[in-house]
Amino acid sequence: MEKGERLNKYLADCGLASRRDADRMIAAGRVSVNGRAAEPGMRVTPGDRVMVDGRVLEKKNRKVVLAYYKPVGVTCTERDKHAEMTIRDAVSYPIRVTYAGRLDRDSEGLLLLSNDGELINRLMRASAYHEKEYLVRVNKPVTDAFLKKLREGVFLKDLNVKTRPCEAEKVGKFVFRIVLTQGLNRQIRRMCRANGYDAQGIKRIRVANIKIGRLNPGGYRLVEGQELEELYRITQEGRKTGTL
Repeated sequence: MEKGERLNKYLADCGLASRRDADRMIAAGRVSVNGRAAEPGMRVTPGDRVMVDGRVLEKKNRKVVLAYYKPVGVTCTERDKHAEMTIRDAVSYPIRVTYAGRLDRDSEGLLLLSNDGELINRLMRASAYHEKEYLVRVNKPVTDAFLKKLREGVFLKDLNVKTRPCEAEKVGKFVFRIVLTQGLNRQIRRMCRANGYDAQGIKRIRVANIKIGRLNPGGYRLVEGQELEELYRITQEGRKTGTL
């Protein structure tokens, strides 16, 4: 019986790619084992040092969470022939990760990426009431009456639903801050439009307890330590708000 497992399966189990894509990566010379270029069909054992694009591949099944600043123009999808740039194009990480909650192409800001399917499901579950905080720039002065309507919930005719009550406050003549606990399609743009405003810029600055901080557009960081522990605690408890 041959020792170890096939390298393409190992890469797939690490969440890096499908077996077919892993074979392509190997053929392209992007993978090395113990310092030597990998070959199609080769096998690896737990003690082998596997590298992809010059970076050591993390241990199998390790859960990772990335905080990523999605720029305007990047589409929240892994594959779309019509998209100018997808998440897969924009983020290069040794472990295959996917997004927890979308941001539309014309919006920017914090997007959490992970290979932990359970965490992603909990973050995207509307019944959990996880907070998402945004800064929104509109086309005319923000008024108290407008903010009051947002806070009380807005009926969206095209979706036939009323949004949940939320936090909303003015931070500039044309800018307001809003905290949502649901993720309807293009919700902020629809809420503004229903009240005679046009959302000209939307930036997400927080998801649960994770803040965008000093990240620049296109940049990402690994979420770890107490910050990661708090994220898991919040998502496991449900209906637990983050810290503003």
